Amino acid sequence: MNDSSWGAPPQAGYWGASDQGPVQGAAPAGPAYDAHYAQQTRPMPIVPDVPEHGGDQDDGQGAARLSGPLFRDEPFRDQTYRGENPSAQPYAAVPQNPEPMPDAPQPAQPQPQKKTAGRDLGAAIGVGVGLGAVIVASLFVVKAVFVGVVAVAVVVGLWELTKRLEERKGIKAPLVPLAIGGAAMVVAGYVRGAEGAWVAMALTALAVLVWRMTEPPEGYLKDVTAGLFAAFYVPFLATFVAMMLMADDGSRRVLTFLVLTVVSDTGAYAVGWRFGKTKLAPRISPGKTREGLLGAVAFAMVAGALCMQFMIDGGTWWQGLLLGLAVAVSATLGDLGESMIKRDLGIKDMGTLLPGHGGIMDRLDSLLPTAPVVWLLLVIFVGSG
Repeated sequence: MNDSSWGAPPQAGYWGASDQGPVQGAAPAGPAYDAHYAQQTRPMPIVPDVPEHGGDQDDGQGAARLSGPLFRDEPFRDQTYRGENPSAQPYAAVPQNPEPMPDAPQPAQPQPQKKTAGRDLGAAIGVGVGLGAVIVASLFVVKAVFVGVVAVAVVVGLWELTKRLEERKGIKAPLVPLAIGGAAMVVAGYVRGAEGAWVAMALTALAVLVWRMTEPPEGYLKDVTAGLFAAFYVPFLATFVAMMLMADDGSRRVLTFLVLTVVSDTGAYAVGWRFGKTKLAPRISPGKTREGLLGAVAFAMVAGALCMQFMIDGGTWWQGLLLGLAVAVSATLGDLGESMIKRDLGIKDMGTLLPGHGGIMDRLDSLLPTAPVVWLLLVIFVGSG
């Protein structure tokens, strides 16, 4: 009989037997059969019962370990399959050198995400420093030049806002009367103060209503409403910066306003990025945290005390503390208000003019609502100058 016949002995070892013959205390042997019958018949594998004694320890009587390695007793295995040792019970064949099972794939461990600023910080810092240099130079060289810088920023901001309204909502706020009226508001605020700003605001609103009449009436109400909102939100609030400049120490007042707003934003970012855990307004701006707000308040109050004590004529440190607190709150609310507008429009930035910052409106968001707050508190603390 060759190796390919059904009666050929398999080439594998068996568990539970030794070369010493019958094992004392082992499981009962299978039915006896002679050598001739064993050669003609292939025994069916029988799953062994667990011995009643022996466990994991060798009792010295030849009891086998169920969990031990494969047997290397080749002569005994041959005797078993030829029927020369019928008392030994045949067991299922097991390969001598089984191939190792491949390791189960381990799930990939999630890599901790590194906090990032979300913008190109190098470009943002470079643009910020450049803008600051232009503003400071114009502020302390010729005041009229600084007024012109504010007017240009207002016009660009109006263009960005009206453009996004038309793109995302189909609202066509008339840009021409808004741009002319906005620049006029800033100049009027510097020349005639609050009275000039209010008059320019009223004339700009009237111009928006009339300008829109040249187009079909469909959408008139929403267009002029958006135009009036834009006129108030951008140029009218910016006129308070021009009115600060009217005082004898106007340049230092404007610089105080700018420094406190920037310091507030920086404190909010630094503390919120490092320690922020509790969301401040997740539905409006998920990135802002209460810890960031506390950082803005702390930074702005310290800066306010220093500015009022050393930069503002007649100012004291405790007034600076109150001023810094007010700036932190107003700057945060202004930032949230701008985020609300952008979320409604479904955009991240109002524009792309300033690398690392977005658009002009993305830089004016906290400055615009803070300007009337600083102007009013300075008038209360030290007068209009």
